[in-house]
Amino acid sequence: MGLDVTVNSISVDEIESIVILDRLCFGGLWSIDSYRRELTNDNSHFLGVSIDKALRPETNGIIGFGCFWAILDEAHITLLGVHPEYQRQGLGKLLLIALLDKARSIEMARATLEVRESNQGALLLYEQFGFQTVGRRKKYYQDTGEDGIIMWRGGLQDPNFRHIV
Repeated sequence: MGLDVTVNSISVDEIESIVILDRLCFGGLWSIDSYRRELTNDNSHFLGVSIDKALRPETNGIIGFGCFWAILDEAHITLLGVHPEYQRQGLGKLLLIALLDKARSIEMARATLEVRESNQGALLLYEQFGFQTVGRRKKYYQDTGEDGIIMWRGGLQDPNFRHIV
């Protein structure tokens, strides 16, 4: 990855940038009100990958973002997206590491997520991180009717966790 990037928590002040990025990554998956709820919810953990704002002024420099909900001892990853012009440069992996590290820091034991069955790149990334397919949500994605693959990964508190990824 040749970019100079930072990973930080995202604030409500950056909501417009996130909505723009959502449209680019997901076609407008969540509304501005949905993002506002997420960014003000104590159980929701939102991280962003940023570059120099001058390079992406429309997104305030944010080129990737991810979110998980802390539910009991489980991190449910709800979003992970990278600006299309910056995909396949390791930023998704960087975000996933940051999300899992954050989950570990708040003592989550496992992580789960759903991914489109056609998203082979994401499926491979999650498998590299020890996620395993445990089920399928039929017609989960309303825009295409595509199934969602349910993936789980335990052992977040294992002392050797960093060696696994």
